[in-house]
Amino acid sequence: MYKIIDSVENTITIQKSEFITHIYRVNSIEEINSILEETRKKYYDATHNCYAYILGENQDIQKCSDDGEPQKTAGAPMMNVLKQNDMTNILAIVTRYFGGILLGAGGLIRAYSSAVSEALKLCKRYVTKEVSLYMLTTSYSSYNNLINIKDINIIDSSFTNDVIITFGIAKEKENGLEELLYKNKIDVTSLKKIQESLIEIPAE
Repeated sequence: MYKIIDSVENTITIQKSEFITHIYRVNSIEEINSILEETRKKYYDATHNCYAYILGENQDIQKCSDDGEPQKTAGAPMMNVLKQNDMTNILAIVTRYFGGILLGAGGLIRAYSSAVSEALKLCKRYVTKEVSLYMLTTSYSSYNNLINIKDINIIDSSFTNDVIITFGIAKEKENGLEELLYKNKIDVTSLKKIQESLIEIPAE
């Protein structure tokens, strides 16, 4: 499953109708309801404010709304795009200002699908991984080597005479950690495992 961190806004125009899409990272129904309320107030003069959202590590909670558009021409296509992209903890709202030209059921489905698809292209996607967290005190030159190691995710860095680094590595790869550090000319004398945790890292 993928999640996003930052909110995104994007607008497309189809047959003179304006479709304004907002994508949000959300963690609860309460947060979703608050965003929907704010959206309806901000775009009170819009023809429709349609939405779709998914919550939970296994996409446990799903809901969508056509908000007055013909049934299954707005919310459902929006939801399909989110599911096809394996998204969760996400809310998509498409605000439509009618341009005077009827799109028909097929046209509406394509329009709302495109609106969400185009906005998702602007999102940075993250995956949740189970990692082992380590702390390491090292030199500045070794730090420069460390940050270029693909399998290591820097969580925190403190710069003094040396560099104190907290980083994560996928659990299935930690058995080869010391060898990986040696290979990159990094002293492992101070290497210390802190804990195991779930972190979000950018999707490849």
